[in-house]
Amino acid sequence: MANETSGDHHVVSRGPVVLGVTTATIVCATVFVVLRLISRIGIVRRVGWDDHFIILAWVLAFGTSFSICYGTSVGLGRHEVDVPADWDPILTRMEYVFSVLYNPALMATKTSILIFYLSLSKTQKIFRTATIATLAVVNIGGLALTLLNVVQCRPVGAAFDNPVPESATCTDIITIYLSSAPLNIITDLAILFLPMPILTSMRLPKKQKIILVVTFGFGIFVAVVDVVRIAYLQSAARTHLRNVEDNSDPTGNDSRNSENDFSWYASFSLMFSAIEVNVGLMCACVPAMKPLVSRFMPHLLRDNSQTDKTALTTGSGLNHPDIANGNLQAPSQDLPTRPAPVATPGGANPAATLGAISGGNGDGTMGMMDFLTTPDMTELPVERTNTYATAATAGSAPPFFDFVTFNKKKSIVNMTTRESIYPVMMVTVLFFVWGFAYGLLDTLNAQFQTVAHMSSAQFIGLHSAYYGGYFLGPLTFGRLVFKYWGFKACYTVGLVIYACGTLVFWPSAVLTSFPAFFISNFIVGLGLSTLEISANPFITLCGPPEWAEVRLNLSQGFQAIGTVVSPLLAKKVLFKASADSLIDVQWTYLGLSLFTFALAIVYFYIPLPEANDDELEEASQRINTPNTEKLLNVKVIWITLGLGLFSQMCYVGGQESISTTFAAYVTRIYPGLNMVNLQAIGHTAFALSRFLAAGAGLWIKPRYQLLFFYLGAIAFAVASMNGHGTAPAALVVTLFFFEGPIFALVFAQSIRGLGRNAKMASVLLTSAIGGGAVFPPIAYGAMKAKNVQYAYCVVAAAFAAGALFPIWLNLSPLAKAIVDPKKYDDSRAVGDAGIEVDGKRHRSFSSFSDSIKRRWRKDGAKDDPPQAEHKERSSWPPVSIV
Repeated sequence: MANETSGDHHVVSRGPVVLGVTTATIVCATVFVVLRLISRIGIVRRVGWDDHFIILAWVLAFGTSFSICYGTSVGLGRHEVDVPADWDPILTRMEYVFSVLYNPALMATKTSILIFYLSLSKTQKIFRTATIATLAVVNIGGLALTLLNVVQCRPVGAAFDNPVPESATCTDIITIYLSSAPLNIITDLAILFLPMPILTSMRLPKKQKIILVVTFGFGIFVAVVDVVRIAYLQSAARTHLRNVEDNSDPTGNDSRNSENDFSWYASFSLMFSAIEVNVGLMCACVPAMKPLVSRFMPHLLRDNSQTDKTALTTGSGLNHPDIANGNLQAPSQDLPTRPAPVATPGGANPAATLGAISGGNGDGTMGMMDFLTTPDMTELPVERTNTYATAATAGSAPPFFDFVTFNKKKSIVNMTTRESIYPVMMVTVLFFVWGFAYGLLDTLNAQFQTVAHMSSAQFIGLHSAYYGGYFLGPLTFGRLVFKYWGFKACYTVGLVIYACGTLVFWPSAVLTSFPAFFISNFIVGLGLSTLEISANPFITLCGPPEWAEVRLNLSQGFQAIGTVVSPLLAKKVLFKASADSLIDVQWTYLGLSLFTFALAIVYFYIPLPEANDDELEEASQRINTPNTEKLLNVKVIWITLGLGLFSQMCYVGGQESISTTFAAYVTRIYPGLNMVNLQAIGHTAFALSRFLAAGAGLWIKPRYQLLFFYLGAIAFAVASMNGHGTAPAALVVTLFFFEGPIFALVFAQSIRGLGRNAKMASVLLTSAIGGGAVFPPIAYGAMKAKNVQYAYCVVAAAFAAGALFPIWLNLSPLAKAIVDPKKYDDSRAVGDAGIEVDGKRHRSFSSFSDSIKRRWRKDGAKDDPPQAEHKERSSWPPVSIV
């Protein structure tokens, strides 16, 4: 802080700090832009649209920085009481100029980066589609925010008046800044991580790959600066929320009066906004400066571990048609090598040399791949033996006997219990994450209702929005992701969408807006449902089929633990019911969102097994069940699935009816009882029952368990409709206990025997969770008609309807034969007699595989077939399927 003297009054000002930092960052940004243009014009000799946009971004960045710097000379950084009256009109104009230019500056910078991305790859469809979508979000969202800043006051001229005339209406500018935070963070992270899958998959020397990743990773600084900037806006948001609680004007018409002290508390925020714009500009220029570094400091980029021979024999990778056309993905097949010119750093013209290497334009201009991989950043060599060895090294295992591939990742349906432990553990982490999110969401909905004085009907609406996302997500994009990209893709996509939903909570809390909070809940539901369409069948199918329900109940037990922990954390640690509480939760949600983005990246790279439709079908054929039998000309498996869908919808509806009325129920039966503690006890009983059901599944058939838990839930739902005091409290806790294992038991038994249709069944079963949006409004109507205990008739009816499923399973002999756990019969997969090798018969693929490995080693190979030197096919043992 700087102290100035005005008469006898010492003025405390942040102005000098703001001026110095803003000036320094715009100067640095200018240097980076100049170096970029030198690199592109002088060395690459190609100027693209991304360069034109970077120049536009610099002009806008200079305008935003200048408005802040000039503002410090007329009071920005001082308390309002220390700003002379004749300075105030100029200060308000500078603040207005900044607010209008800030978003266009970010738009231009991000547009330049994304256009540059589009020039990197012509063949990567997913990458290009994601880049175009991000480009659309950046520009549409940025344009909307710019227009909102332009018309922040109606009439527009009122933005220059202080105080604002009573006839005018203005939106609090700090509120607009905070509301734009999620869009900025989401697009920052998208730009940061979009090229990473391509960059990390390139076959380059380690040092050079690290250089590429770090070069594109500088954007992380922009996201960090954006978070720091937000911190300086919190005092304004706190004032806004207190105004809402006091039923004062929430629009913030008098946003620059002495009470709000805008010129003081906004000064650092504006400074960090300038830092964000200027640092973003510098980060956008870093990749484009690489040829400049290659020309003058090539030793920084060269990997000394690569020999001269490697440099001479690997240049041909850049001649691959995909790379010559701008595709960053390294070719998957080995290519014939040919001598390539050796780069001569510091001597000959590297532009001409690299143009020759990669098929440049012939005039010394540099192709985009050369632009990124100079000098000597060429593909790693592929060692050659014969056709099969080359195929193995290139990433696909050699075929043995034209139908067996030894080093192919094992399908989830072929894993033993021991092999399935690691993948099941990794997916169980996701169960805990969405259990934590669900419990936190319920608590936050209640907190939002308290702070914003919302009705119970609106609270039910928020709950229904979440389950509406569960209904729509699987049936729309979730189904396509699962079908075309598999299990793991759903984890990454679901986590990213969930993280976006948690970020949207920020503006909904700042604005204290029910529609915005409604949208946040809906997006969170979309994300978690995308996770669930994959995670539930993964746990069910990963490992021996006889323990499917055991595995799923164990994993969902950890989900229930997350549901226990998050409400306690929210209620007892994060906040109390006050205006500041939503501010505190904003930071919690921001941390949760960033953690989820990081988790999505981790799961993108974690190796997890998959199962395609053919493998699922083959696995179902290896279980001796009547899955083709019909009843009334309809396959029994479809009847079972239909009843399972109905049961799932009813179960979730009954469960959520209890959840949404729990507070009112406790208030009625025992007004002095601590609701938070009782709810924690209930959720603990819920989690405990899942673990107990998993253990019981080792001896008791799942259909017996499902009927038992359904009947218990019905009985205790009816019993909870009467009484007062501790008795009904104990009854509702027991009701939680009986609810616990039902979901896993319904899901696992519904998809048994479906084979290639298991994925689509999972989509439908997850969509059926949308029943949580249907039954709570009915229960709320019953509560309004009579009382909350009477509303438990809806819960009892929902569970009674859902119990039709276990009744069917226990009465139908065909259904019993399908859903009762059975082990795989390997002989059904390879023929009645199995596989014969060297005259010896094997009844399973694993036995056959072991025989081949033994024969291979007997012939002198030290390694398993995929890694060994390949012998002539004539030495392989004769194989026949009998």
